[in-house]
Amino acid sequence: MNLIIDIGNSATKLAVFDGSRKVDSFKSHQFKCEQIEKKFAGLTFTKAIISSVKDLPPFIYDLLTVNIPFVHIVSNRSKLPFRIEYETPETLGTDRIAAVAGAYSHFPGKNVLVIDAGTAITYDFLSGKVYRGGNISPGINIRFRALHRYTGKLPMGSISEEFRSPARNSLEAVTAGVITGVVYEINEYIRTFEKEQNDLKVILTGGDGEYLRGRIAHEITCMPDIVADGLNYILEYNAK
Repeated sequence: MNLIIDIGNSATKLAVFDGSRKVDSFKSHQFKCEQIEKKFAGLTFTKAIISSVKDLPPFIYDLLTVNIPFVHIVSNRSKLPFRIEYETPETLGTDRIAAVAGAYSHFPGKNVLVIDAGTAITYDFLSGKVYRGGNISPGINIRFRALHRYTGKLPMGSISEEFRSPARNSLEAVTAGVITGVVYEINEYIRTFEKEQNDLKVILTGGDGEYLRGRIAHEITCMPDIVADGLNYILEYNAK
C-alpha cells in the first residue's frame, strides 16, 4: 500500500493507493498526526510520498519513517520521466509537478494542458516528455476576497449557481464579474493553446473544477484525482 500526503494552501489531502488504484482518501483543513493514525489504523504501508506547498510540518516525516520503509518528499530533484524547462525549478510548486506527472501517466507522449482551479489557478503545459512551464493567476475565492478587502463598499461574494450578467445589484455584480472573468480566462487559455498545439488534451482539476466544468466552452477532461495520481506515479518511479 502507498500513502499519499498532499499539503495544499487550503487543505491537506491524503490518499491510499494499491498499485495504481486509489482505494481511500480524505481531506482535512486542520491536519494533525492523530488523523493519520486513526484514519488508516490497521493498514500497512510500504511506501509514502509527501508534497507540500508550505513549510513541511516536522512531525510528518518523523511519524512516517518510523513504520514505513520508503518515504519520498517531492521536489524539483525528484526523478521524473519528463524534463522540466522551468528557469527556477526550485520555486516550482510540488503540486504542479505532481499534476504534470499525473497527466504524463494518463497521456504519455501527448500535449497536455493541466488547469488546476484551486486557491490559485495554474496552467501547466506538458509537451511529450518536456514540461514547458505554466502560468499562475488568482483563484475564485482570492478574487472575491480581494474585491471585498481592497474596496470601501463592495460586498463579499461567493460561488453561486445562478447570477445575472449584466448584474443588477452589487453582490450580483461581484459574483458575475469574478465567475465570468475566470470562465473567460480559462476559455481563452484553451483557445490559444488549441490554436498553437496539435491534438491538445485539456485536464481540469482542483477544488473549483467541478463547479467550472459545465461553464467551459471547450472539450475538457475533469480529473479531480490528477495530483494524487501524479504523486503515486512519482512515488513508484522514485522507488525503483
